[in-house]
Amino acid sequence: MGQTDRRDELLARRLDLVASVSALTAEALRLNQKRAGLEMEVLRLELEIGRSGAGEQLVQDLHEAEESAAAIMQACVACEDRIVAVEGDVDEVDRRLAAMANED
Repeated sequence: MGQTDRRDELLARRLDLVASVSALTAEALRLNQKRAGLEMEVLRLELEIGRSGAGEQLVQDLHEAEESAAAIMQACVACEDRIVAVEGDVDEVDRRLAAMANED
């Protein structure tokens, strides 16, 4: 395989990685919006409990919203970790491309 073929392969890999970062970033934004909505729901339920007392349904709804928010937060962290990993892969491809350019 010639250097041009290797460069083309690395450029294609880089393009795929950048597309992955883009998709993961969109997922992170979606998760953060969902998390924010759940946090607002938790606050709403806490206020309602403060106003009308800790009715069984309100308390159950609050616990469910808190659990959902915690799960979304974990998903956000996992997504951010994947973004960092893929960005590291992009950096590695960039280093390899730069090394190839320096060989010319």
